[in-house]
Amino acid sequence: MKNTKISFIGCGNMGRSLIGGLISNGYNANVLRGSETDPVKAQDIENTFGIKVYEDNTSAIKDAKIVILAVKPQNLLKTLSNIANQVKQDKSVVISIAAGVRIQALESILGIDHPIIRVMPNTPALIRAGASSMYANQSVTNSQREMAEEIMRSVGITIWLDNELLMDTVTALSGSGPAYFFLLMQAMEKAAIKLGLPIDQARLLTLETALGASKMAINSEVDTATLQHRVTSPGGTTEAAIQVLLEQGNFEELILDALTAAQKKSQEIAETIGSSA
Repeated sequence: MKNTKISFIGCGNMGRSLIGGLISNGYNANVLRGSETDPVKAQDIENTFGIKVYEDNTSAIKDAKIVILAVKPQNLLKTLSNIANQVKQDKSVVISIAAGVRIQALESILGIDHPIIRVMPNTPALIRAGASSMYANQSVTNSQREMAEEIMRSVGITIWLDNELLMDTVTALSGSGPAYFFLLMQAMEKAAIKLGLPIDQARLLTLETALGASKMAINSEVDTATLQHRVTSPGGTTEAAIQVLLEQGNFEELILDALTAAQKKSQEIAETIGSSA
């Protein structure tokens, strides 16, 4: 698989992350190509990774086994239309990492018989700690699924969905999720400062606590509810805080409302983009 020719349409943050991840996992720079309209950025990518970067999308994807669409969602359908003939000629597997663009919209350009995979990564992929959810249309073979999974595993873990509509839930959970944790950490840090800790100490303790809790959850054989109860001693300080979050703050209901709002917005974006296909 590491000799598979892969082309990236768009070499922004996510594209760069995937390129770097693949090279770190043993892919030769000679089999990777990209497209970038900004000549300064293109030169930086060539210098950093040693891959060939083209200004023209069609030249970048010629003879590629896999074409990764890493452009903004609002530009995706136009970009794909411009390279559709080359993609069809080379029978390239198309992987889209654009949020909110459903496979049906891509099939309206390439046809239902063309192999298309939709991926929802998240920003921790930039440090190769991402979580990517994947959905394939009926034309994708098992070997093509394996190739796509290997690509996304270069920047984190992957899961496959059986229902594309669940992508909206995934977007609300893992796609937007890092921002929720950042907000919680920000609130904890501010609270600690108000309660007397110096700024640098409040920040360090907040970040290390978040990291430690995450590692414990990942490495544990029990669920997060059990872990939470283990930390929460009856009549102790943790229980006092948890009661405020659950009883006064309606914490679980608030999180459900937040994810529901994000899911609904994802659906609205998908419908808007789909209507323009």
